[in-house]
Amino acid sequence: MNAHVKPFKPGDHNEVFPGLADDPYALRRKLSEPSVCPNCGAVYRDGRWQWLARPAQASQVVCTACHRIADGMPAGYVYISGSFARERRAEMLNLIHHHEERAKAGHPMKRIMSVSESGDTTIVATTDVHLARDIGSALKSAFQGALDVKYSRDENLVRVYWQR
Repeated sequence: MNAHVKPFKPGDHNEVFPGLADDPYALRRKLSEPSVCPNCGAVYRDGRWQWLARPAQASQVVCTACHRIADGMPAGYVYISGSFARERRAEMLNLIHHHEERAKAGHPMKRIMSVSESGDTTIVATTDVHLARDIGSALKSAFQGALDVKYSRDENLVRVYWQR
């Protein structure tokens, strides 16, 4: 693991990845409330995106996650490799999608953008750095193995490597 990144522990509220204020997809100002994303239907209210019924007279603003998806610019990648991972791929993908659903229920900007294969490696692209890190932690917790988290300040991107 990178020396400058402390291991994540559930419940920690430390700044996990310093420099995210430079993220070009981060909101620079509060939006008018209520606002609704025309793509996914998330509602911006009380200073954050939420899953709520669409309010009457809401402004339309594309949310951060939909903006990233449209641009094809993930905030995180999870690379899953190893013979154990190949043999248990379906089980791992089930765990990953279940983890995304739980995260997305409370935080609409935490989404999986894609799942792809490159050689013997499964690659999960996410709209949120924390979701990528959390997926890696969930894989390590459920299946052990080796976990390495690498944050790139220049790209506002996290790469999570899990192998077994």
